[in-house]
Amino acid sequence: MIRTETGDDRFRQAGLGVLWTTERGRCGPSGKSGTPAGSFSLRGVTGHRLAIIGGGNMGAALGRGLLDSAWAPAGEIAVVEVLDDRRRALADLLPGVTVVDAAPRCEGAVLAVKPGDVPGAAAAASAAGATRILSIAAGVGIDTIQAACGPAVAVIRAMPNTAALVGAGAAAVSAGRAASADDVQWATTILGAVGTAEVVPEHQLDAVTGLSGSGPAYLFLVAEALIDAGVSAGLTRAVADALVRQLLRGAAALLADGTHPAVLRNAVTSPGGTTAAGLAVLERQGVRAALIDAVAAATARSAELGRPAGG
Repeated sequence: MIRTETGDDRFRQAGLGVLWTTERGRCGPSGKSGTPAGSFSLRGVTGHRLAIIGGGNMGAALGRGLLDSAWAPAGEIAVVEVLDDRRRALADLLPGVTVVDAAPRCEGAVLAVKPGDVPGAAAAASAAGATRILSIAAGVGIDTIQAACGPAVAVIRAMPNTAALVGAGAAAVSAGRAASADDVQWATTILGAVGTAEVVPEHQLDAVTGLSGSGPAYLFLVAEALIDAGVSAGLTRAVADALVRQLLRGAAALLADGTHPAVLRNAVTSPGGTTAAGLAVLERQGVRAALIDAVAAATARSAELGRPAGG
């Protein structure tokens, strides 16, 4: 049995794991000092403002965003990760943040685990004292999470997207019955560290999945097609690639001020001009209808995946 620096092994007995940080006195699991930078030091378990359960790409991105936005001091945040090598990587990526192999004492928790692991993670977070839980796992409903953590815990379910990895995510959140307006605000501030968050009823999260969840892939396909089109028109692939990437960055910046997309489109479309000729082909080929159908198909698939087996 491993003891913390306080000599108190009660947390290990309770299944709450051993905490590791990159604070001074760097020691490895064996307790030997003088290990290379990036190793861990053992310390006693204390309460944390937030535990991020799951140290994969999304969990790590949330941790980094929360540090960069000064949401809380690093010492008030913990990341739970079961893989040794990944814990070491997280310690380097998130300096000062506590890294643990199981849920520490915490006020709130983010579930950033695979869907099948959500009930267990929710139960562990509740047992560790979390009164608020934000789940970013796809396809796991609020009722399932609530059943795992108990009726008194505020549960908020979210659907983020991959752009959260670069701090530009588009997410939506839905509140469980035990969640108050303050709980929802807590969840949106966490997601706001890596992008934006809208509030919707849970039954609309499938549509969110079909639109913003899957949306980056639609735009990546458009980018691929435009690069190929530039090459077909006589540009080198390197030039076409550079132009398309900047094209999308610039268009996104114009959209960011809230101007309606149709207004922006009309502003660059002169009657009888080149843009008008290109847009006419897109409309004739049904690009608008194809995008609408793509979102509908992804929405339907999300709903299908979220239904209980045999339901």
